Formats: sequence, C-alpha cells, structure tokens
Amino acid sequence: MPTQKLDRRQFLKKSSLAAGAFSLLPGLGVCKSTGNVHARVRGANDDIRIGVVGFHGRGQDHLKGFHEVKGVRIVALCDVDSKVLNAEVKKFEKRNEPVAGFQDIRRLLDSDDIDAISIATPNHWHSLAAIWAVQSGRDVYVEKPVSHNVWEGRQLVKAARKRGQIVQTGTQCRSSTGIREAIQWLQEGNLGKIKLVRGLCYKLRPSIGKTTGPQPVPESVDYDLWTGPAPLEPLRRARLHYDWHWVWPTGNGDLGNQGIHQMDIARWVLGEKELSPRILSIGGRLGYEDDGTTPNTLLVLHDYPAAPLFFEVRGLPSKEGSDTMDNIHGAKIGVVVECEHGYAVIPSYTKVNVFDNDDKPIRTFDGSESHYANFIKAVRSRKSSDLNADILEGHISSSLCHTGNISYRLGHPTQPEALLEAVRDNHELAESLDRMENHLKANAVDLAKTPLTLGALLKMDPKGERFTNDHAANRMLTRKYRKPFVVPEIV
Repeated sequence: MPTQKLDRRQFLKKSSLAAGAFSLLPGLGVCKSTGNVHARVRGANDDIRIGVVGFHGRGQDHLKGFHEVKGVRIVALCDVDSKVLNAEVKKFEKRNEPVAGFQDIRRLLDSDDIDAISIATPNHWHSLAAIWAVQSGRDVYVEKPVSHNVWEGRQLVKAARKRGQIVQTGTQCRSSTGIREAIQWLQEGNLGKIKLVRGLCYKLRPSIGKTTGPQPVPESVDYDLWTGPAPLEPLRRARLHYDWHWVWPTGNGDLGNQGIHQMDIARWVLGEKELSPRILSIGGRLGYEDDGTTPNTLLVLHDYPAAPLFFEVRGLPSKEGSDTMDNIHGAKIGVVVECEHGYAVIPSYTKVNVFDNDDKPIRTFDGSESHYANFIKAVRSRKSSDLNADILEGHISSSLCHTGNISYRLGHPTQPEALLEAVRDNHELAESLDRMENHLKANAVDLAKTPLTLGALLKMDPKGERFTNDHAANRMLTRKYRKPFVVPEIV
C-alpha cells in the first residue's frame, strides 16, 4: 500500500519551517527517558508553551481554547497528515505566530521549547502519546477517552503520579459550575435517595458504507505513524479520518466517543470512585450492513451496589426515514437521575433541570468555566488537586466504557424470547430492553432475523481492575502492541 514518508529536510521545506523560529531540534530519545529531562521551573508570569497533537477534528477546539487562555502560547503543531499540518501551520504564519511543525510526536517531544502538550489524536494513540509526554517531563491535556483499553489507562495514571506531571482529561463537563453545584445538591439528599442514573447517547450515526476490498490511504498520511500501537492492516473503510471510531482496533464505538462524557457525569452523580463490580451489555450494529464493527445500539448496566448506572446508545433515528432522535425527558445526549422525590435532567454540557415526581420544575443549575484555563491553572500551581478532571477520573470513566464494550464483544446473538427471559428478574433492565426493541422495530429491524447480542455477565474486582469470572475478558483489558509503539510496563 502506498504511503508517504517525508524525510526531515523535505518536510521542513514543504512546511516552510526551515527559517528562524521554525526549527526542529535534535532527537533526545524520549521513549528511553528516565527523568523529566525537559522540565523547567516556571514563574508566575512565564508563558506556558503548548504543543497540540492532532487537529483534524476535536483538536481544532484545543487550538481555539488554548489561544484564548492568557499566558499561553501554542508553539508547536503535530499531525501525521502533512496536508492537515501544513494548512494549520500556514494559518499561524499569517497571524505572525511562530510555530514549529512535526509529523511525528517523538520529534515534537525532543524539543526543549515545549512545556505541555494537548492530545486529540484517534483513541488508540491517547495513552501512549500521553505517557511518552509525561516521561519527557511535560504536562498533558488528553482527550477522552484517555485510553483505548483499561490497562493502558491505568499505566497513564501511574506515569502521572510517578513523574509528578499534571494530566487533565478532556471531559469538559467537569468544568461546568452548574453541573458541579447540581451534583452536590443531589448528593446532599435534596431529592431523597438516588435510585438510578441513566446516561444517554442518542446521536444519529448513518452507515459508513460497505467497501469490497482494501482502500487507498491518502498520500499525505504516514499510515505507519497513524496506525501506531494498533495492528498495521490494510484500510478497509471508505474514509480514514473519523470513521476509525467505528472499528475496534482504533475506536470504542459511540460509548467511548460521545458517550464517555455522559458516562463520566453519571458516575460523578453516584460518587463512585472505582469500576463497577458487575457489567452486562446488550446491543448490535443494526439497521444497515457496513464496514463498521462497533454497535450502533447498546444498553449497558454497571451494577453498583448503591444504585445502578445504565447507559443507552442509539445511532438510528426515532423511526425509519426520520432525522430526529428519541429522548428521555427531553434529553438525547445527556444524563437522567431518578430519585425518591423527583428527577434531574442534564441535557447539555452545562445545565441541569430538576423536577418533582409530578414533573413540576423545581430549579435549574447552569454555568461553566474554561476547561483549558483550569488545566493551565494546575500547570502553574503544580497541584493535580486543582484539576477539575484529573487523569484518574478520566481513567475510571473511560474504563466503564471499555468494560461495557468487553461484555458486548464476548456475547452471542440471542432471540427476543430468550433475551427477555435473561433479564426478566431486573425490572429496570427489562424496561430498558423493551424500549430498545420498540425503537428498533420503528426502524424496521427484524430482531428474529438480525437478533440483538446478549453480552457476557462479567464480575470484576474494582480495586484490582480485573475480571474474576472470565479469562477471555481479562485478555481484552489490554492489547498486543506493535513495536515501537508499545505502552511500557514500567512507566
């Protein structure tokens, strides 16, 4: 398969980075670093110099967000797609803002001119890129999910703690003052006991198409670098960018894409600080046949002792031919908290609406602050406690998505009657399944011909982050890494 690998000199020339401030510095072997070789003492008035890694999608918000924080300079850009990289470098040049361009994150981390990096690559790169950055003495803002699997996320937490670096998770809802105040209000018992929390990701996801064989990789992409820790396989979908979310080697489905935000809020509401002890998933990729492998319809139960956490993913519309989505109490992408004396709806990234059991509005919480500014605050204070979304929080919530996916992937297609029998002793689960089946029927899905998958019922040691009843599930807590893109055992 043809790929393009620019050597260093060619890349500098093509990117117009060869002169003056646009310099690449010699390699320092970041992956072998044993100390914070690039760390420097920062004064209160020093600019924090940021390198942004990956900006074809979510990274554009990183560029905008950090640009708006006082005392921050974006000094480096990194993207494996030279077309994307060169276009962004030119934007900085036009604004007379000195910036260095890199196609390889290892070369970016060799530079002495960077204090922190933000990472908005595909999911399979998140943990490794962040660990390498921490090992080089950099603070890190890493997008959600912080990992592609449970083990590597825990390794990132260990690296941050061992090296004393500040690592923020890109779950910006943690910087919502409205959600924070509402959760405290709920946890104080103002609506009575919390009975159930339900996360929702009802987001239209059309088919990504069905190809008949390997597809060409864009000439501007270093495909070996893009693939990184994942298996180097031919591209078997029409679009390289973004649709990586819907295949297992690089993505985590919408549960780990959009859903991680709502999973994090749901766990935050419950006040749980560990993984759930029991997990069960039901779902499928239904309504079309394409190159995607992750489910577009999913129901996950995290059976916490105090109150269960349910999560629902729907990628199909409310009915066949529609472009609208289902909702619960008006929320399509959000969280619903059911309590003794009412319920709360979190329909956005900042707002919480509270109702009594007669659906009468009680109060509304709203407001937010910059998640990027919060990261910079902690970078200056050197206190991870100043972070609104410390890496440990990101790891636990990301892992709830991973364990839900593991249950699904170990499951088997199950006919509707047998599926109902399997869940009939759990009222909330049976009710959620019934709504899911009605939703699929509205989309002309014949569940007798294309049945839902009943996932494996998994039991977990929350502290050890290991399953206690399934060896196959434990093997899926990590992956086989492709050299040299290996998450280290010792961080």
